[in-house]
Amino acid sequence: MTVNAIYIGRFQPFHNGHYNALKWILSKENPPIALCIGSAQYSHTIDNPFTAGERIEMIWNQLYTDNLNSQVIICVIPDSDIHSTWVSLVQHYCPKFKRAYSNDPLTRILLTEHGIETLPIPFFNREIYEATKIRQLIANGENWEHLVPPKIAEYIKINRLDERIKMIYKTKNLK
Repeated sequence: MTVNAIYIGRFQPFHNGHYNALKWILSKENPPIALCIGSAQYSHTIDNPFTAGERIEMIWNQLYTDNLNSQVIICVIPDSDIHSTWVSLVQHYCPKFKRAYSNDPLTRILLTEHGIETLPIPFFNREIYEATKIRQLIANGENWEHLVPPKIAEYIKINRLDERIKMIYKTKNLK
């Protein structure tokens, strides 16, 4: 199977900006596309509180609810401390693809240097939809649910992942 494009991100959490970007990519590409969850091996940290499996589940629930599940394949990509090998990991963990979408400068450089067409994505209210800020809101017990798709918020609350984030931040502040 070959997909027309991949969209790479950590999705910690997958927020409305990510979802708008995914829909924008789907409007430009024939499905299926692969949504690639990066930094797959990390979890339970301030920057990466969710496991790869949790991210797959929460995103899949939203895609299924919105009938996009037949248009998107979800895959995971671990990081590499050796940047020259990271593109090989992407190619190993993802279906064959024609082009990539990312706004991350390092991701774009690495893919482009390997001859992979890498396109930017418009930012959708970046000042509002930023995962770092959303995690901080969760940690502080503030209102965050409106910043993520409904099934994402539901998954985080049902599985008490908001409590995990609070504990991770609390532990960090004790050091």
